[in-house]
Amino acid sequence: GIGSPGRVDQQTGELYGAANLPGFGEPVPLGTMVGSALGVERVVVDNDVAVATLAEHRLGAGRGFDDLLVVFAGSGVGGGLILGGQLRAGAHGAAGEIGHMVVVDGGELCPCGRRGCMEAYAGRVALERAARAAAASGRPTELLAIQQRQGRSRMSSGVWKAALDAGDPLAHELIDRAVEALGAAIASAVNLVDVQAVLIGGGMGDKLGEPFVRRIETAMIPHLFLPPSSVVVRLGELGDYAGAMGAALLLKR
Repeated sequence: GIGSPGRVDQQTGELYGAANLPGFGEPVPLGTMVGSALGVERVVVDNDVAVATLAEHRLGAGRGFDDLLVVFAGSGVGGGLILGGQLRAGAHGAAGEIGHMVVVDGGELCPCGRRGCMEAYAGRVALERAARAAAASGRPTELLAIQQRQGRSRMSSGVWKAALDAGDPLAHELIDRAVEALGAAIASAVNLVDVQAVLIGGGMGDKLGEPFVRRIETAMIPHLFLPPSSVVVRLGELGDYAGAMGAALLLKR
């Protein structure tokens, strides 16, 4: 089983549209290629967030829920949907792209090239871009120094946690903005599909933990159609193992 960024053609098994994987913009028969290289008869491929959602539903914090939204906040923001106990891919394999729900009309530029997407405010790539622009304009921040001390090539989730723990004003401002964007988008998705529960995972969710999840839950409240008590909001349980576990589970679907 393979979980990969990008979209998977459920008929052919080809992977395409993976912007952060060079050469995977056009369809690539990844499963066939891996199977041939390894001498494995059956290889199943799906989106990385979709397989992580499958794992959280079967083995993690989503156990017991037939209708579930899982949101992974990391370098970008992805989502997966379980409806009626089944992982849903959608008509074109793009179900769950919650990061590209518009939360600010004509707002910040998203890595996808559109404006105002939730990912433009809550994805780590966009957060780093905003932090660097603010620092270049003279805003005081320890984010760059913390990144250097940690020996990171990018502002990882751990860098953001350290900056928040140190009381860095810019880090708090940008994470506050991210929480509001996540709350608005998640609540809108809940209004549309009426899930029982929402799980928050990904690098930012895992590092910032329960307080981050509770803040997102609070930010959802003004936008919810249903009473807040009707939706369970939890931190994912499986962390970095969710993708690998979900990829293995593909063979048992």
